[in-house]
Amino acid sequence: MRIIGVVTTSRADYGSYRPLLEGIRNDPELRLRVLVSGMHLSPECGLTVKEIEKDGYEIAERIETLLSSDTPEAISKSVGLGVIGFAQVFSRWRPDILIVLGDRFEMHAAALAALPFKIPIAHISGGELTEGAIDDVLRHSLTKLSHLHFPATEEYRRRIIQLGEEPWRVVTSGEPSLDNLRTLTSLTRRELEDRYSLQISVPFLLMTYHPVTLEYEQTEWQIVELLTALREVGLPVIFTLPNADTGNHIIREKICQFVSESPSSSLVDSFGTHAYFSLMSLATAMVGNSSSGIVEAASFHLPVVNIGTRQQGRVRARNVIDVGNHREEIRAGTMTAIGPEIRSTFADLVNPYGAGNACPIIIRHLKGAPLGDALIRKKFHDLPLNRRETP
Repeated sequence: MRIIGVVTTSRADYGSYRPLLEGIRNDPELRLRVLVSGMHLSPECGLTVKEIEKDGYEIAERIETLLSSDTPEAISKSVGLGVIGFAQVFSRWRPDILIVLGDRFEMHAAALAALPFKIPIAHISGGELTEGAIDDVLRHSLTKLSHLHFPATEEYRRRIIQLGEEPWRVVTSGEPSLDNLRTLTSLTRRELEDRYSLQISVPFLLMTYHPVTLEYEQTEWQIVELLTALREVGLPVIFTLPNADTGNHIIREKICQFVSESPSSSLVDSFGTHAYFSLMSLATAMVGNSSSGIVEAASFHLPVVNIGTRQQGRVRARNVIDVGNHREEIRAGTMTAIGPEIRSTFADLVNPYGAGNACPIIIRHLKGAPLGDALIRKKFHDLPLNRRETP
């Protein structure tokens, strides 16, 4: 029986993991151990570890990493705390394979701590680009720390191989979060209102906005421009809070002020996957810079106004409207997104991140991958030289 350790650090990655965790837990050849860290353990971020417990998963380890500050120094120190915390875990027990997802600095700390212990790492959602965030560097660094790769698209698979990973290690799986669509039935508007004490007026906008970490000095200006545009559009807005990146406090402060001045708008710290997907199915449009607008929204034929550079470089479907940070651009993009004609153009829209069958692919390869030196010892895969590149 292979022990599969899964690192989860936030509501976002847990939403992607849910169907994979269920599949691992139910497989007689695998034993699941969940390692919880990062924003899950922060009351300020909604203490979303409770959602994991509510779903019935036993938590093998809790690794505290986050400081209350959101400065660059605090983020760097959190990485150090994460390496120390995960190293202490791996000195007590080691999984046969450790799964990490995406590009968060907390994930990077877990992978870095695993390196001296020779723990094989399986990385989900590698090969992507987010050119406006430090996550871009962290993601590619996680690729080089990992031994198995499960990218969402063929383009991302090619990029991982371009980074020198041997092709046999890289399997296009699709995005595991979309597997949720096969099992979750959307909550009704009344169920959402009762569960979260909301008054949902239709039409409404769903808004998730995170700090742009390569532009953190501009965070206050950027969120003010966004909220000004939303005031001018005039529709009710349902907000979720940003993640724990540099500058998140000012975003939280400005959103809370907006909601206090707008009786038709509301704020929920964290909805969880089921409720968040349900809101996607009901929303008129989505506004912000969250990866959910790029990856999941296409499956709901939901128009998305994607702001700024945070998601720059990611594959996207035509439901995404890219705009800059100025209020005029955001307002114009939002008016297009809520227009009566736009959804009629989505009849044949296909989500490039897959159709919701990623988890069986991932589990099959977790079970079949060779353990020991065959997996740990990596060789750099050189691509053939283009004639123009030949010395």
